[in-house]
Amino acid sequence: MRTLPPPARQQLEDSFAFTTVTPQVKRVADHGQTVKYLFRLGDAKTIETVVMHYDATTRSRARTTICVSSQVGCPIGCTFCATGKSGFDRNLTEAEIVDQFLAASRDLGDKQRSLTNVVFMGMGEPLNNYAAVVGAIRRWAREDTLNFSPRRVTVSTIGLVPFIERLSAEGLPVNLAVSLHAPDDELRSSMIPVNRKYPIAAIVAAARAHAERTGRRTSYEYVLLQGINDSMEQARRLTTVIGHRLTHVNLIPMNPIDGSPLSPPSKARAQAFQSVLQGAGISTTIRATRGLDIDAACGQLRARQLEPAATSPA
Repeated sequence: MRTLPPPARQQLEDSFAFTTVTPQVKRVADHGQTVKYLFRLGDAKTIETVVMHYDATTRSRARTTICVSSQVGCPIGCTFCATGKSGFDRNLTEAEIVDQFLAASRDLGDKQRSLTNVVFMGMGEPLNNYAAVVGAIRRWAREDTLNFSPRRVTVSTIGLVPFIERLSAEGLPVNLAVSLHAPDDELRSSMIPVNRKYPIAAIVAAARAHAERTGRRTSYEYVLLQGINDSMEQARRLTTVIGHRLTHVNLIPMNPIDGSPLSPPSKARAQAFQSVLQGAGISTTIRATRGLDIDAACGQLRARQLEPAATSPA
């Protein structure tokens, strides 16, 4: 803006930023179908964002989904999660959430597919940063910004019941995904400490109320851990816990984490677990494993960069 005097330009530079996120690392896998970013924030903290391309099938259209983070780190402390191992720093601002979408969109460019879906399944517990998450969804939806429908947004939560109820009352037709991971409270509490405060029955009741109010089905995320939560008996118990009305289950074979004794089950065992759920009339898919060569598990890329000897690849 050369027409402005230097002092005015300097004042603008000091007062405003074009973006709140800066790409620090970018890794590509799956023949270009998966792109993982490590973004640097204004205070030098880092977060992860993933873009995943899915080709059209006989059942669905081609889509490009962005998985955004809502916090720097995570305070929940799930035993199988790489993000939780690095601890919790702070909530993201609304702008930092919005800018993940914008930065990825700019990187996609005009020749590639545009973003069609958003999932809050990156770093952090989205409902622990409620105001910023809802604010970002509303900002994306505004006609004078992106006009991006909330129906294409999925908010994932570990099961913070009061905030699920609050989200249901927002008037936003967003999709809800509950990270369940176990069919009973004893096992879930050993994996997810917050379950002692919000047990499964309360979470499922809140999720059902959200589904009835919005007409959007609830997805239950279930990370399969070999010998922990993947037995056929546990699959049968899960069917009775969640029911089949407005329900879908995403089975997620665990992404291996450095230093963790936990591991995913075999493909055959995962398919057997799926068959039990489908036999009970529950829509179920096994999520395709993406990006194993680019630190696929949420939090792994950031953790590797935080290691003392780590260096950022070109």
